[in-house]
Amino acid sequence: MWCIPEVNPEYLAKMEDVLAIYERPLNSEEPVVCLDEKPVCLRADVRPSEPVAPGKEVHRDNEYKRHGTANVFCAVEPKSGRYFTWATPNRSGPEFAQVIAKLSSHYRGAETIHLVLDNLNTHRRKSLTDFYGTERGGAIWDRFTIHYTPKHGSWLNQAEIAISLFSRQCLGKRRIPSFVLLKRHAQNWNRRRNQKRNPINWRFDRKAARARFGYTKNQIARSEY
Repeated sequence: MWCIPEVNPEYLAKMEDVLAIYERPLNSEEPVVCLDEKPVCLRADVRPSEPVAPGKEVHRDNEYKRHGTANVFCAVEPKSGRYFTWATPNRSGPEFAQVIAKLSSHYRGAETIHLVLDNLNTHRRKSLTDFYGTERGGAIWDRFTIHYTPKHGSWLNQAEIAISLFSRQCLGKRRIPSFVLLKRHAQNWNRRRNQKRNPINWRFDRKAARARFGYTKNQIARSEY
């Protein structure tokens, strides 16, 4: 459950922008992609559980050894059910830049890629120009049309749904002791998800938002001037 702060004209305008993008039909020339990150704690069993007979519960000791943390970037093209999952050592600017470059390469034929992001300070052109240089980094960034969610409005980013699926279906209750294993599990989960290609059925549109928050289209238009 998300706590929504004071809803001001800026919040409403950014929410409307994101929801308008979600209402677009599937279009390979202008795909809509959502991206977000998830921190992952790397932990190893101190006393590994022993194999049990089928139908029997596995007993796991509650003691574990920490092996640091890592990060997973989760992206999804909601209407096509296409997922992208990359494990990285952290969520720094260079890691973000490389993920954006990989996303760009997956949509070589697109005129522009509509990308929904939250307001993390690394989610900016500067991350790419610092890592790839002004010319190349700028060229990669310019392939995207960025749509930022409102501050405290991450619930509008459908990448949160992808993260929830990844957390439940890939991470589950298992303990992952190393970055190498995390990367392997993430790749395997990504492959399985893309074999199914289940789209996300997003139902919260601009009409529902206006009814829920009690504003009109004309109020949004006036706030933009």
